[in-house]
Amino acid sequence: MNIRLATQADAASVADYFEANKRHFQPWEPIRERGYYSEATLQQRLAEYERQHREGTAAHFIGLKDHEVVAHCALTNIIYGPLMACFMGYGVSKNHEGTGMMTQVCQVAINHAFMELGLNRIIANYMPRNERSGNLLKKLGFAEEGLARKYLKINGKWEDHVLTSLLNPNNL
Repeated sequence: MNIRLATQADAASVADYFEANKRHFQPWEPIRERGYYSEATLQQRLAEYERQHREGTAAHFIGLKDHEVVAHCALTNIIYGPLMACFMGYGVSKNHEGTGMMTQVCQVAINHAFMELGLNRIIANYMPRNERSGNLLKKLGFAEEGLARKYLKINGKWEDHVLTSLLNPNNL
């Protein structure tokens, strides 16, 4: 699998990925306006992502198998100063669940956060009923820190989330 930062040139592939997995991702995402994952909209968003990559304010990774996007992992809301942290979000295509691809893509993002960006903490939160996500984070070494009630509005409903984080082992 090829894992790298997403670019504008990936707009069509990323659009295909989200279209093919629309139902798969729906229970775990906010309601999106029509066209949010269209190629044209993604072209604009990926241009913004490239700027964020250059500035170190976010990092949006994609995992490709045979030139097809099969997973994504984003480090967003990067905060420097005394906090040195970011949020991590991720997803894998329905056809590649349980193959280890999501673990690989997340591990590349984690290494980037700690080694390239010098962050101290990665925050990743998941809905308690999303056992696959909870198991992935445990496998990656994330520690549970609590429960946030009605944390995010997902698929039109306020959902509780388990709060987790991973600390940079080089800073311990």
